[in-house]
Amino acid sequence: MSHMLRHSAITLQDIIHLPESETSERLQLVTSEGALPCRYHPAEGEHAVLWVFGAGGGLGGPAGGLYTRLGGRFRESGTASLELDYRHPGYLEDCILDVLIGLACLESLGKRRIVLVGHSFGGAVVINAGLSSDAVIAVAALSSQTAGIDVVGKLSPKLVIFIHGEKDEILPPACSQDLYARAREPKELILYPGCSHGLDQCQEALDRDLSRWIRDVIA
Repeated sequence: MSHMLRHSAITLQDIIHLPESETSERLQLVTSEGALPCRYHPAEGEHAVLWVFGAGGGLGGPAGGLYTRLGGRFRESGTASLELDYRHPGYLEDCILDVLIGLACLESLGKRRIVLVGHSFGGAVVINAGLSSDAVIAVAALSSQTAGIDVVGKLSPKLVIFIHGEKDEILPPACSQDLYARAREPKELILYPGCSHGLDQCQEALDRDLSRWIRDVIA
């Protein structure tokens, strides 16, 4: 996997903490190749979730701010969350490196068991990053693309879940069905009828199902 060879060329140099709210803070992960903006929902313990968006980058997540919403809930139950933005959105190799930097940040904060969640293009990012870190115990790919994910079968024995809307107008649900077929156990596939790429129409079911899966993973 040639895109993994460069990750030693980028290093985490500093973590700048900026207040945001009573339950979250903004982080700037200062690297040798630029800064990564993040939102952190702190909690004690060794578990954390790292969330990334699609090719456009940004924080918050699909389905009306899924990442911020669930990040707050998991913080209350003792699991930290890091929402991570990319330096160069849409460039797979760079975005994988960004997630590896995010993982290094979480590990520096004492997190040893980390779940990765990515939407759309971010599905390819988290599957590749999940292969590269022993701290990652599970990967969730939402509305995922299939490009750049030839390695999905190598994730096992890490848990993986694919979630897709059956009315996805950008990436058909066949993408997640294909990834599920190529992945090895333990794996799970959830398809939502009437739900589009952004997963807005199935927000309540998505919150429930993804929360349940993450809770089971870290139990």
